[in-house]
Amino acid sequence: MTYPPVPFDPEIEPALAEIVPADASPFTPETIPGLRRAMAEMFPPAAEVVGDAPVTVVEQTIPGPDGAPDLEITILSPHQSDGALPVLYNIHGGGMMVGHRNMDVGRLLALVLELNVVAVNVEYRLAPEHPHPAPVEDCYAGLVWTVEHADELGIDPSRVVVMGGSAGGGLAAAVSLLARDRKGPAIAGQLLLCPMIDDRNTTVASQQYPGLGTWTRESNLAGWQSLLGDAVGTDDVSPYAAPARATDLSGLPPAFIEVGSAEPFRDEDTEYALRIWATGGQAELHVWAGAFHGFDMYVPDWPISKAALETRNSWLRRIFGKAGK
Repeated sequence: MTYPPVPFDPEIEPALAEIVPADASPFTPETIPGLRRAMAEMFPPAAEVVGDAPVTVVEQTIPGPDGAPDLEITILSPHQSDGALPVLYNIHGGGMMVGHRNMDVGRLLALVLELNVVAVNVEYRLAPEHPHPAPVEDCYAGLVWTVEHADELGIDPSRVVVMGGSAGGGLAAAVSLLARDRKGPAIAGQLLLCPMIDDRNTTVASQQYPGLGTWTRESNLAGWQSLLGDAVGTDDVSPYAAPARATDLSGLPPAFIEVGSAEPFRDEDTEYALRIWATGGQAELHVWAGAFHGFDMYVPDWPISKAALETRNSWLRRIFGKAGK
């Protein structure tokens, strides 16, 4: 069956045409190296982005998972602090195949300045060279290190929010599952921005955007194939790879789930919130009308992007306030 797509808001369609030109390279094994280089050139180092803002930037190498390479992280800390601060542990997006932590520095800098928090931004190994479980294990190891070094970082380990967008949102959800199941760090909340969580690609939304938008059905299939190989879509997929596969969503930290109405992840993200609620858990769900994937980063001046940012900040203040009591 063919499903017509939910239309993009006409106000942002011109921007979409610039973001995704007609001759844009698809995600294939051959194009991934070039796409990685292009993305790396698009996003300058954190210190350059921060500039003269009252924020300290520390680039650090920390131990990775047992037997795996070390991890690179970027720490953004406000100059002014009154005691231990909340922390945002961020995981970047890129469909599991591309991306770099520098792409999220602008988003994190705004949060550090607005909320007076510390941000820890982790780099993880990418597929297909490093398939599951390498990415999620890297992210989990970085979280454990962050909490274990709370005093050194000047953070409150009871006020940790794991966050990420797209693939990073999926990894944030997976890290939350791992922390629950391994009895690891206590997470105060999970901020999931258009998270990539279901490898099956059988929802209506996952079929509405072939060749359309900033993240197409074809791109999504390529991402999951890179991460899972022949296991994609089968019964052998771990919930730590695709959190929508989890059979038990109880006992998780409160979730903030955001997605556009005009993107492939709309239905799987909505269903994830419904399933959390079914266990008696806490989830706040926002589906932004006419928004394409990653709208807040691509069109930050769009009124809905501004509303989305204000809504996220409201949730974070509430989560950090509750955890601090």
